[in-house]
Amino acid sequence: MPAEAPEPPHEYRVAELAEAAGITVRTLRFYRERGLIPPPRREGRIAWYDERHLARLRTIAALLERGHTLTGIADLTTAFESGRDVGEVLELGTPSEEEPVRLTPEELADHFAGEVTPENLAAALDLGYLATDGEDIVHVSRRLLDVSAALVREGVPLAEVLKAGARVREHAEALAELFAEVLGAHVREGDVQRLRPLAKSVVEAELSMALDRRLRGTGA
Repeated sequence: MPAEAPEPPHEYRVAELAEAAGITVRTLRFYRERGLIPPPRREGRIAWYDERHLARLRTIAALLERGHTLTGIADLTTAFESGRDVGEVLELGTPSEEEPVRLTPEELADHFAGEVTPENLAAALDLGYLATDGEDIVHVSRRLLDVSAALVREGVPLAEVLKAGARVREHAEALAELFAEVLGAHVREGDVQRLRPLAKSVVEAELSMALDRRLRGTGA
């Protein structure tokens, strides 16, 4: 049997979209004028909206419930739309031990309890921690996401977590370059990836001992 043709995407007129999103037509038009939702598809004088618009309206409602202002949401939207694409950040096809995490904007806001500001979002996008994929956000590492959220819950401002992440990135790049040079000079090319855990173990042990020395010195 021939494969069934996929159903065309559902589209809404303005009143239908407003009803589906639980808002008034006046509010919908206000959001459109503020640039909070993408322009509709036009067919003559009729504006047609689709599921992307409905998803964006539901995201706006969720962020408003979490205390974000419309101005802040507009800034976040601009930051996401100017952010790097998920393929660019993840460099698909490159081996990695890190597990990416797909999030909605409201889930990201829940992780960081009101600290998802346009400034912090821009910093995370610049670091490559976050990327955009349509209406979704992708964090490049579940471990980094969980650790960052835990630090924020302990009272460390997200802005400081991101600054620290940028400094750690510089040192990590230098360490990676060092081990790549050492391994590249003394082992076969095909064995470098296999020996990667040894390099990580050296760094983890040295960091552990450095923390011991620092905490003893501060009396913490």
